[in-house]
Amino acid sequence: MRARTEKLYQKVVNAITAAIEQGRYKTGSRLPGERELAEEFAVSRPTIREAMIALEIRGLVEARHGSGLYVTVPPRRTAEPAELDIGAFELLEARILFEGETAALAATAIDDAGLAALDRVLAEMAGCDPGGAEAMAADRQFHLLIAEATGNTAIGMIVETLWNLRDHSRLSAHMFAEARREGVNPRVEEHRLIVDALRSRDSATARAAMRSHLKRVVDDLLEATEVEAMRRTRSELEERRGVLNRRLDA
Repeated sequence: MRARTEKLYQKVVNAITAAIEQGRYKTGSRLPGERELAEEFAVSRPTIREAMIALEIRGLVEARHGSGLYVTVPPRRTAEPAELDIGAFELLEARILFEGETAALAATAIDDAGLAALDRVLAEMAGCDPGGAEAMAADRQFHLLIAEATGNTAIGMIVETLWNLRDHSRLSAHMFAEARREGVNPRVEEHRLIVDALRSRDSATARAAMRSHLKRVVDDLLEATEVEAMRRTRSELEERRGVLNRRLDA
């Protein structure tokens, strides 16, 4: 008996792994495009993206620049790696839920020292390279400071755990790294709106500002992964056009 429900992206990964084992997709062959796979498995394109990244991490497929995903080696059946279990979209859904309420509670409890600490982190975030490690560290510290401001140790531990998952889950980390390569970086102004709401001791506005910020992260991640998907789609179209031209010229 399974201890937990199998996630959609895992179902796609397992189905494609089985197809490789059965010879439907042979070593060196190219997998179908994202849209075709989404239709075949009746899932969203973000789910297909997570599945493709999971297959890459397992070493079953490789991305060839401007060409798509190709099968590399026949799979060996192993247990589902725990570090692949949390995707970026699933993680962000949890963060929207927990960190939205965390910001609302922090608005009722934060003191002047807590606000000053957030102002310092904002200044650091604004003064460093947006895509660098310092900006990423400042972003993490900003959110952990808000959790700390609630005065609730359990809340602080939960928020820190969610951030640790972002960095330590290979699937999630891979997707966020892809977003950074496409220029997705922390937005200082969005963070400042959260601090403004906390300074006003306005729980409803703090909750809304945090949720809006994290929903924007979701949008950014979707757009960043769509860029790669579009590159692959263009490559597929060029390949089909080349085949058609050769047939017409024959």
